[in-house]
Amino acid sequence: MAKYELDTIRHSTAHLMAQAIMELFPNEPVQLGIGPTIENGFYYDIDMPTRLTEENLKTIEDKMKEIIKRDLPVVRHEVSRDEAIRLFSEKGQTLKCELIRDIPEGEVISFYTQGDKFFDLCTGPHVEKTSHLPHYFKLLHTAGAYWRGDQTRPMLQRIYAASFSSKDELKQYLTQIEEAKKRDHRKLGKELDLFIFDPVAPASPFFMPKGTIVYNGLVDFMKRIYKKFDYHEVITPQVLDVDLWHTSGHYEKYKENMYFTNIDEREFALKPMNCPCHMLMFAHHRYSYRDLPLRFADFGRLHRYEKSGVVAGLTRVRTFCQDDAHIFIQMDGIQEEIKTLMNMFFIGYEHFGFKNIKVGLSTRPQMRVGSDETWDVAEAALKAALDASGKDYFVNEGDGAFYGPKIDIQVADALGRYFQLGTIQLDFQLPDRFDLKFTNAEGEMERPVVIHRALLGSLERFIGVYLEHVAGAFPFWLAPEQAIIIPVKNELHLEAAKKLSRELNQLGYRVRVDDRNESLGLKTRQAQTGKIPFMLVLGDKEIESGEASVRRYGEMKAETLTKNDLLALFKKLDEEKIPAAIREM
Repeated sequence: MAKYELDTIRHSTAHLMAQAIMELFPNEPVQLGIGPTIENGFYYDIDMPTRLTEENLKTIEDKMKEIIKRDLPVVRHEVSRDEAIRLFSEKGQTLKCELIRDIPEGEVISFYTQGDKFFDLCTGPHVEKTSHLPHYFKLLHTAGAYWRGDQTRPMLQRIYAASFSSKDELKQYLTQIEEAKKRDHRKLGKELDLFIFDPVAPASPFFMPKGTIVYNGLVDFMKRIYKKFDYHEVITPQVLDVDLWHTSGHYEKYKENMYFTNIDEREFALKPMNCPCHMLMFAHHRYSYRDLPLRFADFGRLHRYEKSGVVAGLTRVRTFCQDDAHIFIQMDGIQEEIKTLMNMFFIGYEHFGFKNIKVGLSTRPQMRVGSDETWDVAEAALKAALDASGKDYFVNEGDGAFYGPKIDIQVADALGRYFQLGTIQLDFQLPDRFDLKFTNAEGEMERPVVIHRALLGSLERFIGVYLEHVAGAFPFWLAPEQAIIIPVKNELHLEAAKKLSRELNQLGYRVRVDDRNESLGLKTRQAQTGKIPFMLVLGDKEIESGEASVRRYGEMKAETLTKNDLLALFKKLDEEKIPAAIREM
């Protein structure tokens, strides 16, 4: 049997699934859309009256395995555009006909047959026979997807599938999926009472008291880092005249994602980003080269319209806050600043336990502002800065911001999934659009360069990613509740628990007494379910000895600690809110 690339196997398995569906629903007008390969498998968009269920997916899998056993030949055919449209029109495949009409002139049009009844539009390659396909696939779930991503077009059923070249790889991936379900931040957010969503504010989270502690803890974390790296925090308005967004270029490039309103017969917009505000603030003062680099940090709330089909929990919302900053700098300071930023970013990510970090250099997109000469300078400067930083990186062609190239940083969570968090964007355009100037060493007016940067990115998204990374078990310094004290049974135990709680809370720790009239076993289980870092139990023995029975989250055995030992332990763990590398600076 011929050996095939995994992508070929996945692409062929997508066709196999399409054939299985058409055979299982012969009396339905099944329309095939697109079926590309993706990481870990493939999906296929299909339009059909029957809403597919989990039971249907299992039946489709069985049919796929049956087709494999038939040993059907898989044959490539090249045809003219007119012939392709005729063939697919006869089968009622209007979506395919639309795709054929959009194929550029001069490109080869091909389709593949599987046996003598099924064929599908495709450039290939594919396996030579259905029997060459391994059985290592699993249909996962369905989702809605607008045809060609257009909300005005029909909503199709998208069937996601995992596909691998070995049984062990598939098993490992399915195990990962199950673990991911347990770690889903939407599930954990509800169980731990961190945040809610309500239809009155679509895709806009409400942070509950516990979630707000985490949120503010991240803001405080960044503020402590800012002190070491010489950032100045600013506060800027939420609603600004659209003239500002015309000046910045966002109105023309980004207006579909903005919210607008009219006030006093003037058009205003909710800010989707902070950068134009910071440009105005720089323009309002006269700075010299001695003031640079000037670093403005802003935790202002931002609003961006995201289509309902793409919003998802905290990872894609319509209102959010970034640990956002803009650095105004001279051209010859770029390399050193990028080197400092990379150090700052890696300190932050490693402190949160992210070990595998990818750095990408994103270059000019098709839709952009500024001359090619300016982009040449900007990309060369960023590349030189990355080279000087000593960090490995890859080039992501065409994925830069519309105003300049950027560095995007991805981190892998505990399940090995990569998420983009940080970004460093070099901007020559906004300083020009806002006519920003500073006095250089020669006493002449010079244009600064702006670096846009965010380490955590959106705080909402970071919380979602980090919540899944730690499976809801926050480190002591960030946990909404750091300890729970459980009195064993009588009033004497309860009074001792309340006294210890008061002492710990006065020291700034977040501690609660569980004084409910419930069993010790139930309270213990619920403390573990709540993923509280420490559970302290006080009974006759502990009160008599002046100690506490201390059990850490995730551990089966408790240890007995004196109050002084407990305070020393809490102090040590609380100091971790500042990374060691920052404390040593």
